[in-house]
Amino acid sequence: MPRARAAKKTETPKLWLRLAEEWGLLAQWDDCLTYGQSVAQWPAFPDSAGALQYLKRYYKLVVLSNVDNVSFAASAAKLQVEFDAAYVATDIGTYKPNPQNFDYMAENLSRMGIEKGDILHTAESMFHDHGPANTAGLANCWIYRRFDQEGFGATMNPGDMPTYDFRFNSMADLVKAHQAEMAAE
Repeated sequence: MPRARAAKKTETPKLWLRLAEEWGLLAQWDDCLTYGQSVAQWPAFPDSAGALQYLKRYYKLVVLSNVDNVSFAASAAKLQVEFDAAYVATDIGTYKPNPQNFDYMAENLSRMGIEKGDILHTAESMFHDHGPANTAGLANCWIYRRFDQEGFGATMNPGDMPTYDFRFNSMADLVKAHQAEMAAE
């Protein structure tokens, strides 16, 4: 698939600049670059590794992420699970919510024998993930970690709220629901 533009490593620093402006903070470009380079040190949510390890027993796990390969490798190591595929912004050439990211993922998964109807896009960001997943025609699961807080945190307000097929407050809650479904069968 041709790339619409080369994804730049400046996207994460621009996120810091946007957040600083939104929160009324002064931000120097060096601060933004430091923030962008910090992605590899970000911790995983406490329930993510265990939940993904459990889900791996039943499903293929695929990542669609707005990072570069080095940052993703650091994050993946913390999750202690082998992903079946990882599609990162620097390989795709664009950043979510660009629909090209979802097209790229769907095209590559199709080559693996996984069709759109087999995909459950699971994410937190309504802006970066669920809106484009709706447009792409994917079933989706909202991990609403901010259920007890106002606003959208570090992600942008999506405007009109996208729809979702499932909603859990954590990956651990998703696993509990899967276990209950398995027990009922």
